[in-house]
Amino acid sequence: MTNPLIVSAKRLALPVLLAAGLSACAPSFNADVSRFTTTLPAPQGQSFAVVADDPKLAGGLEFSLYADMVADELEKLGYTEAASPSEATMLVRFDYHVDNGRERVRTTGSAFHDPYWGPWGRPYGFRRGYAFGFHDPFLAGPEVRSYTVYTSDIEVKIDSTTSGERLFEGNAQAVSRSNRLQTLVPNLVDALFTDFPGNSGETLRITIKDDGKSVRALR
Repeated sequence: MTNPLIVSAKRLALPVLLAAGLSACAPSFNADVSRFTTTLPAPQGQSFAVVADDPKLAGGLEFSLYADMVADELEKLGYTEAASPSEATMLVRFDYHVDNGRERVRTTGSAFHDPYWGPWGRPYGFRRGYAFGFHDPFLAGPEVRSYTVYTSDIEVKIDSTTSGERLFEGNAQAVSRSNRLQTLVPNLVDALFTDFPGNSGETLRITIKDDGKSVRALR
């Protein structure tokens, strides 16, 4: 016969573990953003063209997709996209990367006390154990997990086509469990253009929440 105290304890533990699991899975994206800038020209009368900083990316459909995202951000600031790089007053050099990943090991668990059950269903002592995730809290021990993390980044450089002067350099980098550029690059672009152009020489941690809002913190 199942002891009612065990059943009651499990029923109490499950909502707590579910809440913890859902909280841990709350979607957000963290990126470290560094920017260096001179005084960018006011948007009026200024045009731009986004080109690949890496010649191997030039002309690619994937690059064009991400370049359009950069162009959209600059247009929101009031700049106009030129018909061709030769007609632009600013040349925007854009690049993106993701590495091959590296392994991380994490040990997780929280302490609890599990009663020793004596004859006739009466507890007469406790032993110390650990619980994690959705395992039975009366049986689980410390859990060791191995997983792969990837470092991704984008770079944006803006040059004046009239003077040749470098106007802006920016980098956004993130460490995540995903290596999918289709997900990473849009978030990195969003982070880099948060409060653009920012303070020169400042590095920020930008968190993109699931509702699209950005949270900024100095590193």
